[in-house]
Amino acid sequence: MILKTIRELWRRSPLFRVGIWLALIIIVLFSIPVAGKTKNKKPEIVSVMPPTGSPGDVIVIQGSGFGDTKESSFVEISGSRITTSGIKFWSDTRIEFVVPYNIQDGLLCVQTSAGRSEPNFFANSAGIPVTVRTDPRISLPVLDSISVSSASVGDSITLTGSNFGAVRAGSQVFFTADLTQAINLSLNENQEFIAANEQDYDYESWSDTEIKVRVPDGAATGPVYVHTDKGNSLRQQLTLSAPAGKKTLSSMHTYVVKVSADVQNRDIEQENRVTFFMPRPAQYYSQPKVSVDAVDPIPLIQDDPFDMIHQVTLNPSTTEQIRFNQNYVINAFSVSSGIDSSKVKAFSAKSRLLYSVYTAPDSCVPSDDEKVKALAQEIIGKNKNPYIQAKAIYDYMVTTYQIEEEVRTGSISVTDMLESGSGDAYDFAMLFTALCRSVEIPCASMGGVLVDSKTTCKAHWWAEVYFEKYGWFPVDVALGAGLPFNSFTPVENPTEYYFGNQEGQHIAFSRKVNSLKPSLLNSRTVYRPRTYALQSIWEEASNATASYSSLWNDPVIVGIY
Repeated sequence: MILKTIRELWRRSPLFRVGIWLALIIIVLFSIPVAGKTKNKKPEIVSVMPPTGSPGDVIVIQGSGFGDTKESSFVEISGSRITTSGIKFWSDTRIEFVVPYNIQDGLLCVQTSAGRSEPNFFANSAGIPVTVRTDPRISLPVLDSISVSSASVGDSITLTGSNFGAVRAGSQVFFTADLTQAINLSLNENQEFIAANEQDYDYESWSDTEIKVRVPDGAATGPVYVHTDKGNSLRQQLTLSAPAGKKTLSSMHTYVVKVSADVQNRDIEQENRVTFFMPRPAQYYSQPKVSVDAVDPIPLIQDDPFDMIHQVTLNPSTTEQIRFNQNYVINAFSVSSGIDSSKVKAFSAKSRLLYSVYTAPDSCVPSDDEKVKALAQEIIGKNKNPYIQAKAIYDYMVTTYQIEEEVRTGSISVTDMLESGSGDAYDFAMLFTALCRSVEIPCASMGGVLVDSKTTCKAHWWAEVYFEKYGWFPVDVALGAGLPFNSFTPVENPTEYYFGNQEGQHIAFSRKVNSLKPSLLNSRTVYRPRTYALQSIWEEASNATASYSSLWNDPVIVGIY
């Protein structure tokens, strides 16, 4: 009866029809904001099942506000992101992921563009004892004391306590990070602390009751603690002094960088192995957070500190192209030197391994070349202050040599600059490093990419000088000499700025040459000169491999925020 009445009114009354249409329009208009609010709703976790899991297990997160697709959202456990390849299902109310092999116990959160969920606790059951209930007082590391109450960057300190472990393995010592001047940061616990750096040879000795470690570059006054696979120790306070001043980190940029390479069978009569050494970004004071967002296929070795190592078997029946791909999420800070040059002293701890490594020649840095040594002595004269010496070398190079925008190719040497009077960014960085090392100034040769204001990137090289009780000091001779570059914020005087300062647009893949050794007898190796990473081997193939083709793609910025 009601439907019949409505149909009759619709047929006979124009006013009724207009009213119905107006009501429908109002309903649609009011539903749009509601839909928008639903889409931008902050994620909320209702349950995590199961709340404990082992590597390989599938974990289900139930809740709301996750978004219909993953896009740039992610799941994080104890500061580590679950890679895209680990996510098996994603909807607005449900997420399924596989527990990675290296996950630690900690807080689990879902992050979307609308914000961060309240955390839930997740435990790795591989670390939970089954037959014996472990007493935390026995298993957790215990930090009783630090040998000094105050120290400077690079100083050796001794930590005493118990349950540190007989060998270090993956254990670490964490120091408060010097991020007090960094702006617009939402720091979690992993960002507030930095670990002693293996590439700076900060770890000197490790036993179950005593650790000798050097204060890492980027540390600040605050708590210190020891982390092992059993958990974290209680914290002890350490005061940091800076007799020669200290750097300021600011303006953090987060980049998502894709690194990829392709390989294809061309002429193979039997199965053969090809190994790709895919460089991974370095982790150090101005680039303290590097995580893997996605990797495909699963690499042969994922936890190497310098490379993601992929291996593929080529056979006569396989002709399709295989792509190795990984995405990295990298935090990079701008650096301001804040140094008092008059208080920089000559390096005294010459027995330190950092000093030995970063003053020695290598395959990219010809610091033992007689012409290089003679020129360096001529430049520094009788100056004994390492800062003044490094500045004199920098000034000489930016006023004497012409910068070439295009990267040189062919069989060429860095020392060609001494005769030709010009060179590319690689030549400038490696020659500066060689000149510094030849007069016993520790200097790192940096390889990576430079991100311009249009978020495109190209291979680039620069240097970092190490001053005792101060730490690393960035020097970009090529940009100081006028290499064209569009920074996010214009630099008024590049020559002055790039001795000691750096905008957060340098992404480092190498801080020195990574000298790799062939893994196969009589294998064939490929070396790629003047590329974004400094390493001796990029590809290795068994000797029986007749022919294959490979293509290394330049790193690409796929996201920046």
